[in-house]
Amino acid sequence: MASEPVVALGAEAQGQDEATKPPPPPARGVAKRALLLVNANSRRAPELMETAVARLRAYEDLEVVLEDCRDPDDLADIIRAHRDDVDMVVVGGGDGTLNAAARGLIDTGLPLGILPLGTANDLARTLGIPEDLEAAADVILAGHVRRIDCGEVNGRPFFNVASIGLSAELARGLTRDLKRRFGKLGYAVAAVQVLARARPFRATIESAGERARVSTFQIAVGNGRHYGGGMTVDEDAQIDDATLHLYSLEMRRPWELLRLAGSFRSGRHVAFEDVRSRAAASFDVTTRKPRPVNADGELITRTPARFRVLAKAVTVMVPRDAPDPA
Repeated sequence: MASEPVVALGAEAQGQDEATKPPPPPARGVAKRALLLVNANSRRAPELMETAVARLRAYEDLEVVLEDCRDPDDLADIIRAHRDDVDMVVVGGGDGTLNAAARGLIDTGLPLGILPLGTANDLARTLGIPEDLEAAADVILAGHVRRIDCGEVNGRPFFNVASIGLSAELARGLTRDLKRRFGKLGYAVAAVQVLARARPFRATIESAGERARVSTFQIAVGNGRHYGGGMTVDEDAQIDDATLHLYSLEMRRPWELLRLAGSFRSGRHVAFEDVRSRAAASFDVTTRKPRPVNADGELITRTPARFRVLAKAVTVMVPRDAPDPA
């Protein structure tokens, strides 16, 4: 995983007059002590995170526990170290930062509050958490929770999607500089570059007694609903359905992917004849040569890949009026 310093904010970072802060909404059942970790390298962090953190600190019954962390690979250990002295974890960052925190959240059972500071913020999008950071802080203060699933590939957790092929190449090409310069448009810029040199690869997909040998441009396994800046894994996918949704792009030429372009936003790409679609609690994917696996925007392992769902593994703060299919 690429190193992205993560820091906790101290009181000196707030820089706001207490008298000018808007009061937070009434909170019921909000945690008394919150471990706060913020990715200072997130694209939106410099200008926005202080306001959100000030919002949290303004709530008189919430004590913010600050912890310094310079490497996202340490996030899970930090969360585990605080399992007995905090009531919740607040993570400010994008999907990659949340991915790094996932194992600690699973191991401790601590509820998660999200301050969306990334480029795509697909987990926040799936859960209906607003990108406005003051509004996201109010969601945390309101204390309404939902239990969600977590995916796992080769023992590594992911919230949104894990994939082999085009998305892994996209993760390589979507540099920090590209995201900072173009924001969400950076995905499109990198995608055009990846598509221009795309070649299919051979793989074997196994699940629930079925075994298929395929030639494909991409195999994606979704736990949540959204990924890649707002694309949809499957129009029926939910983040608490105890199910993984797999699709495989099995057209012959890369330009044929353009036929599907508009359907990826809605998840209807799975209806195309050359798109294999399956739903199961687990999948095994093997390739002739080891290939990287991209999970939540980070390259975290290689094939052969064992995917499985961890049902209701994480508790997260969500808007009270957010859709909850469960």
